Amino acid sequence: MHKRKTEFVNALGSAQSPEELRAGGRFSLADLSLSVTEDLPSLETAWRRLENLERNSLHQGYDWCRAWFEAHGNRGIVVEGRFDGRTVMLLPLEVAVTFGTRIARPPGGRFNNLNTGLFSEDFPLPDPQALAPLTRLLKLTLASHADLLVYDNVPLEWHGTRHPLAALATAENPNRSFQLPLRASFEETIAQLNAKTRRKKFRLQSRKLGALGGFEHISPATSEEKHALLDVFFRQKGARLKAFGLPDIFRASATRDFFHRLLDAPQQGADTPLVLHAIRLSGRHEGHVAAIAGLSRKGGHMLCQFSSIDESVCPEASPGELLFWLMIEQACGEGATVFDFGLGDQVYKRSWCTEETVQHDILMPLTWKGTAAYPLAVALGRAKSVVKRSPGLYTLLQRCRAGFERLQKNP
Repeated sequence: MHKRKTEFVNALGSAQSPEELRAGGRFSLADLSLSVTEDLPSLETAWRRLENLERNSLHQGYDWCRAWFEAHGNRGIVVEGRFDGRTVMLLPLEVAVTFGTRIARPPGGRFNNLNTGLFSEDFPLPDPQALAPLTRLLKLTLASHADLLVYDNVPLEWHGTRHPLAALATAENPNRSFQLPLRASFEETIAQLNAKTRRKKFRLQSRKLGALGGFEHISPATSEEKHALLDVFFRQKGARLKAFGLPDIFRASATRDFFHRLLDAPQQGADTPLVLHAIRLSGRHEGHVAAIAGLSRKGGHMLCQFSSIDESVCPEASPGELLFWLMIEQACGEGATVFDFGLGDQVYKRSWCTEETVQHDILMPLTWKGTAAYPLAVALGRAKSVVKRSPGLYTLLQRCRAGFERLQKNP
């Protein structure tokens, strides 16, 4: 990635005195310096140290961000915060120009389910009084790179920790994410749900597929098998979305390249940017892939990135539901603590999940152009909330978008 000289800006103040913060095991924002760089490899050591902390999202992990930047060829930047000679904050961002306005966002776009940035354990947790100096500091640091900062899908609290930038939240995000806490055993986990009904359904699904010759739950190990299954997912998902008249969000070559790169990223212990699971049939439908899902893991957090089904064979067996049963059962056995179904309100997610996470967006004008674009960005966010609350309107707009994409593809 192209390297740019790092630029430094010192912090301008803090709501608490340095003595009060240090007494609480934290440092003062007055001691913080920010810099902006495009040289990701120079930050890798500090980056991997911060990404290991439970409070920081896997979507801001080094491998995730690098794969996104390399696949899209976007000008990625990273805001680095330093205190006492060490890195205590990283905000990876991609900058894109929309209607002449440079907008900085977390890399990953719509495929991000959770954005936290990366912060050290002792990073100050600003109260509203710290809003002005912290905002001023970020503006001074980013103004030469972007006009508007849009940091979306931010949980104000995650793993019991208040987000350091919570005071900057502009509005609630129209999407929520859904989670199932995992207990010490699978039996304890499904006991949170209607366990009797779920066991009965699982036995019925297994019998139906058994009558066709059986099935196996696979998770390919070799690079060739992984990439081949991912290509099957792209075809399967594309066909499924087309059947419903919806746009294929995985159609872009850069998007597909991104996920292929994630498959090649190194696994760090049990943590992995992307691993694939599938239901593959045996017998007379030998080799037919009925369901596919992509999971990421960081610590105890297991996150479903995507899923798809092919119901051309035995749709009554609900292969997607069966695959989630098997993946959750395996996750319990591997010591995961939460299975996250990600963003978006779907019936199947609510049937599995006992918790939902409200997320917020941070919109911050950085220049006069950003100030001019800010009211429109806020209005668009509110419009999305209205659409999301109306399933009929949402489906109509999605179909209109799919039709527009088809016209662009075949004018």
